[in-house]
Amino acid sequence: MRALTYHGANDVKVDTVPDPVILDSNDIILRVTATAICGSDLHLYRGKIPTVEHGDIFGHEFMGIVEEAGSAVTAVQPGDRVVIPFVIACGSCFFCEMDLFAACETTNTGRGAIINKKSIPSGAALFGFSHMYGGIPGGQAEYVRVPKANTGPFKVPGTLSDEKVLFLSDILPTAYQAVTNAGIGSGSSVAIFGAGPVGLLSAACARMLGAEQIFMVDHHPYRLAYAQKTYGVIPINFDEDNDPADTIIRQTKGMRGVDGVVDAVGFEAKGSTTETVLATLKLEGGSGKALRQCIAAVRRGGTVSVPGVYSGFIHGFMFGDAFDKGLTFKMGQTHVQRFLPELLEHIETGRLAPEVIISHRMSLEQAAEGYKMFDKKEDECRKVILTPGDAAIALPDSDGPFGALAS
Repeated sequence: MRALTYHGANDVKVDTVPDPVILDSNDIILRVTATAICGSDLHLYRGKIPTVEHGDIFGHEFMGIVEEAGSAVTAVQPGDRVVIPFVIACGSCFFCEMDLFAACETTNTGRGAIINKKSIPSGAALFGFSHMYGGIPGGQAEYVRVPKANTGPFKVPGTLSDEKVLFLSDILPTAYQAVTNAGIGSGSSVAIFGAGPVGLLSAACARMLGAEQIFMVDHHPYRLAYAQKTYGVIPINFDEDNDPADTIIRQTKGMRGVDGVVDAVGFEAKGSTTETVLATLKLEGGSGKALRQCIAAVRRGGTVSVPGVYSGFIHGFMFGDAFDKGLTFKMGQTHVQRFLPELLEHIETGRLAPEVIISHRMSLEQAAEGYKMFDKKEDECRKVILTPGDAAIALPDSDGPFGALAS
């Protein structure tokens, strides 16, 4: 089969690799009909994540048709059309029983990313990520072996196009968890740092949930303009404003700050020279600039929600400010399976139209070009969809009320 494989930092290519086979009675083999390039894939592409090996298959946002099922699989059968959560969970361990699927204790054979790990089990395995998270081959391929198929694959109706439901695999539940973790509801104010795919869908979810004020901070004008037009955000370009938190606070009631913030940037935020040097020397896990701005922008008693990826030590974490303001922090990988039925209903009723953020549709064979475009923000790239054996996905029938701002 054909698959996107890693050959070193900034070097990926589509190769012919062996077809996957069933290894366990709970496995299925999926024929991929649509997959996507995620912002988290760029961390791997840039060589920023340890234990990524030559030949690893990337991709954790994908869906398709069940081709073959192991003898113990009862939840799906060959011919079913399913979306695959990027988190691989067993469904029966201590954490899965609490719907904390990303904390599953049984699926990850890697050590996980915790530095001070002690003896606790690693969190869940992830598709197409580093070997710290199991080294499971990903979905930017023609076929994928999907373990734990009684817990992961989520059936979707044939009446919805692939691109309407594809983002149920990761970025839509990630955005929804981020916004609900931030406590956003009717009349709320929220600041979203990062206008990438998760940031944009966080704005969509916040708008759907009734947020009154949505600030968005980024330094790509085309992204900010799109978010302002589509979701009615108040855009702030940090290349032109060196203290977005102050600008946000001055526009909130009583100059108290926003009710919640979403850090959809993570450790690759554009930071100071000191942070760049420390990260290069592997003395820090990356830049904490976005996180510091989040802590500054949120009101007392507010919540900092972090869907952006962090690892290791972060420079200048203002814990004293967080204590003084009485902040709550909620963060981590997304418990995807928990949110899928609810989010599918929002899509079916038109309350959410996640597909509108797609800017480029390419064939799997063009994946390396897609990575370069997404990484360099060329051609106003927001989100790249890849289809095996085809150059495009059919356009959706309609945008829905949050494809363009309705109110």
